Amino acid sequence: MRLRTLTLAAASGAALLAAGVLPANASGTARPATARPAIAQEGSVSAADLLAKVTSCSQISNGKYKTDDETSATVPVCGKNGAVFWKADMDIDCDGQRTSKCSESTDPWYQDDTAFHQSDGRPLRADSLPYVVVPSSSSIWNYSSAGIKGGGVVAVIYNNKVEYAVVGDTGPTKIIGEASYATANALGIDPDPETGGADSDVTYILFKNSQVSPIESHSAAVTLGDKLAKQFLQNN
Repeated sequence: MRLRTLTLAAASGAALLAAGVLPANASGTARPATARPAIAQEGSVSAADLLAKVTSCSQISNGKYKTDDETSATVPVCGKNGAVFWKADMDIDCDGQRTSKCSESTDPWYQDDTAFHQSDGRPLRADSLPYVVVPSSSSIWNYSSAGIKGGGVVAVIYNNKVEYAVVGDTGPTKIIGEASYATANALGIDPDPETGGADSDVTYILFKNSQVSPIESHSAAVTLGDKLAKQFLQNN
């Protein structure tokens, strides 16, 4: 789980300015190292149709979450028939299996484990598996009591694109809005764990009592996600 603070981000930015270098999201230019492929819509349900069902919030959390360590708590968890959802930012989680894209050398907050594991017992691989981080259970909200499981299906929506992911990791009890390197990459968001992510406008719809098996099969997540998204539209 990546615990990003504005202080660390500011320090990083100051160092880059001193060196005469700006990160991609500051200069507005893309870096070849994280160039992203053309993005295809996953499944048959459109982003617009899903977003139309989450325009209002029936809050089910006992409070609201922060999107970063030093921001105020403004994000509630909302309930719908068959799902919960929230609208937040996206920080990049690079935890789990150590790879060329996700390791101590690429991510200052790197941890070599994830809350949920592959069918072979190994941690998930953030740079190839789209997954979402949920807040650890607390007095604000308990994800498992709400019917959300490890391996549960999530529709992640950004910039009119839908990406299906699984619940793959847990994070701090007071912060929300984080997904794996692969999730960001698929949505056209800079996946760099230190300087990437999206500041806002990411919608996460988590389907209750769903579970992808095996958790590491993205194709299974897309198939089940498309089915559940259609049901979500019918039931809301």
